[in-house]
Amino acid sequence: MSYQKYGIRPQLVERIKGKLKNPLLKDRVRLLLANVTKFDLQDRVKVRKLVKSTASILQEPLTDTQEEQIVAFVLAQKIDPNNTFHLLKLWGMFR
Repeated sequence: MSYQKYGIRPQLVERIKGKLKNPLLKDRVRLLLANVTKFDLQDRVKVRKLVKSTASILQEPLTDTQEEQIVAFVLAQKIDPNNTFHLLKLWGMFR
């Protein structure tokens, strides 16, 4: 898994995936990310804010180190939310 290269533990990913199965939480996260652009996802400050907001919605306490690992991972992926290939690649990482 490529996210593990950034120090992100599989247990954290599984816990978050489980929480996102709750339709209410999933919709709140979806609304948070609805208007995010590829430029937003390359801005460290914006990504950190999105990570903090998502963690808050999911009631998932993250350490500063975990936040930084997630931010570094997102920045490195160069995600374009309007590119279907990018979204499929991410989906494959977290299935």
